[in-house]
Amino acid sequence: MAGKFVLKKGGTGKFHFNLVASNGQVIATSESYESKAAALNGIESVRKNATDAKLEDQTAS
Repeated sequence: MAGKFVLKKGGTGKFHFNLVASNGQVIATSESYESKAAALNGIESVRKNATDAKLEDQTAS
């Protein structure tokens, strides 16, 4: 089973999503969005940009 995005609406009426791994672990949580459409755009941005994302390790001196 592949990972999935889970879209939620909070008690404040704002939307956010979690990226959930195939084992059920939440591996990323988004910022809060004012609208569902904005949250869906955020999901699409992660899908588009994460495939080729590089690691910038700022822990090394």
